[in-house]
Amino acid sequence: MPSDAVYLIDPSHCGFRGSKRAVEGVRMQEVTIGIAGAAGDGLDKSGDTLAKTCGRLGLHVYAYNSYQSIIRGGHIWLRVRIGDKKVLNHGDNLNAVICLNQDSLERHAPEVNEGGVIIFNSDKLKLDPTLVPKGVQALGLPMKEICKEVEAEHGALQPIMQNTVAVGAVLALAKLGLEEASSVMADTFAHKGDKVINLNVSLLKVGYEYAEKNAKAITKDWSFSKKRRPFVTGNEAIAFGAVAAGCKFYSAYPMTPASTILHWMAAHAQQVDVCVKQCEDELSVINMAIGAGIAGVRSMCGTAGGGFALMTEAIGMAGIMEVPVVCVEVQRGGPSTGLPTKTEQGDLFQVYGASQGEFPKIIVAPRSVADAYDTTVNVFNLADKYQLPVMIISDLLLSEHPETVDPEAFYSDIKIDRGQVVTEWAESKGKFKRFQFTESGISPRALPGTENCNFVSATDDHDEESILISDMFTCEPIRRKISEKRFRKMDNLLKEIPAPKLEGPADADVTLVCWGSTSGVVEEAAEILTAAGVKTNFLVLKWIVPFHAKEVQEILSKAKKKISVEVNFTSQMARYIKMETGVSMDGHVNRYDGEPLEPKEVAGRVQDILKGKKLDLDVSEEDAKQIAYHYLRTHYAEKLRPTKVVQESANGHGEPVWSIELTERATGKHGGKMKVGVHTGATYSFEKEPVEAK
Repeated sequence: MPSDAVYLIDPSHCGFRGSKRAVEGVRMQEVTIGIAGAAGDGLDKSGDTLAKTCGRLGLHVYAYNSYQSIIRGGHIWLRVRIGDKKVLNHGDNLNAVICLNQDSLERHAPEVNEGGVIIFNSDKLKLDPTLVPKGVQALGLPMKEICKEVEAEHGALQPIMQNTVAVGAVLALAKLGLEEASSVMADTFAHKGDKVINLNVSLLKVGYEYAEKNAKAITKDWSFSKKRRPFVTGNEAIAFGAVAAGCKFYSAYPMTPASTILHWMAAHAQQVDVCVKQCEDELSVINMAIGAGIAGVRSMCGTAGGGFALMTEAIGMAGIMEVPVVCVEVQRGGPSTGLPTKTEQGDLFQVYGASQGEFPKIIVAPRSVADAYDTTVNVFNLADKYQLPVMIISDLLLSEHPETVDPEAFYSDIKIDRGQVVTEWAESKGKFKRFQFTESGISPRALPGTENCNFVSATDDHDEESILISDMFTCEPIRRKISEKRFRKMDNLLKEIPAPKLEGPADADVTLVCWGSTSGVVEEAAEILTAAGVKTNFLVLKWIVPFHAKEVQEILSKAKKKISVEVNFTSQMARYIKMETGVSMDGHVNRYDGEPLEPKEVAGRVQDILKGKKLDLDVSEEDAKQIAYHYLRTHYAEKLRPTKVVQESANGHGEPVWSIELTERATGKHGGKMKVGVHTGATYSFEKEPVEAK
């Protein structure tokens, strides 16, 4: 924003970016690299090395880490999508995969696209040739042989160091070079000294040189701008935005996927002059934040859906007290504990209905990492100006995925507006009315201790002077007028926030409707559909309360075909739109398995809807394999793996079944079979091949 800006919302941060690529017809050069292994295998460090290398080269990066609620073991799947233009999501492709254990090889080798490569430690892992797709290279790294000289110089190598060798190999095949990666290593291990830095750089070089000699590149040469971009998550952007907006108090109880806001705030508390409090529960969290708001401190708290359930009564308290406070609610798979480390957009109505009764509030859903910063900066001004609670609704994907962001997105020339704060009150002006009935609905606010400005902050309703009207002084007209006063704020607030606008071609055949983190996927899906001859635009709904019902109704009533795209089962935003405007969608694209949507998935489902094709909910052949893998992991210590899958008739099970042949991992011999229901996904039988007598 320009230094003399006086508006709260910067319209330049709300523009349509991806449409320019489609209109100009410029194809993005990109490559997607996956890293798979178990928790504790060091995937994060490897992914960071790749991403930061690309960021320093001037490339754009979007990373997504699909992880489990476990410290060690399980399965972790990290994807890093790299492009020479802005990358909007983690994509659908897989051009290279680094597999750190046998399970990862079997899961992800078949997913690599033609022209890609599978990288693994051939000293320890065995790749079944039948798992290698056509046109895909298998690059086994003989670790002991190629690391001999490094080991001779530095001593025995830790198993986790195989990652660095594999990263070196993928750097060569993706034509990313060694120079920037080496500088990343120097920064990463600076605290451990030159010996550790030299060791890791040497391992990178070993993998790099081996790959150059034994495999073909998977991409053409890049044009590196060398523009450095920070690699940050949505949660970090929210923390940055809060600090930039003058937040001085942050409270939280650790709860995935909101915890990293607390981590960042605690790590930088002294540096940015913020009081950080880790509380004993979410009740304390929200009440402390409200208390800080009453005291005049800009305050924020954060939690996930389960924690927000405990906060809802206090949200209403902030509403009736007219206290500015910002609460970040990060959605994850629910209900209850649900899927703590998976994404979902299932909390819209929980946040919308927070607390009993009616009161002014703001609910806003940022659409990207950069927008998370911009939104957080702006809502602190809105909270102060309109004296109400603000709920920033995010989700695991937006909050935890890191991506490269242009540094100018984190602007610092911020105008702070504290609203109508009274610093002095002469007795001649009469009694201070904290909740004065005004045309704007905004009353003068005084901080505790301001002379002649005594008032009560109570959870009961009250008159202008804060005298309670809930007991002996009950008064129906005052209750009516103070309710009207509070809600007059919303009329002015609605005028101040930007209305949503259609993005993409105005004469589209299809309009996709989405909110929050799905916007990047929808934007790319719209490009795919348009390129395929189905002209598509889209509408991203960011400001949920207050809601631009008139503008949304006008936009959607003109749309030829309206399809909602959401990461939930019940199409919550589509229901909310109908509630506010009366407009129904013509179709819905939903995902609710804990993973985020992908562009081709959305585009394919839209094409099915246009053809009138009903959504097939049956268990696919690939689904059957995954269900078999799950059973084997949970019941049979992963000694077997599913291979051949054939569909059979009901055979007494009441539905068709998938007959799944199981093979011994160690020997490749037949090891048993399973039957899984095609409609229900039920596991009907598991028969292990009897062990042959010696």
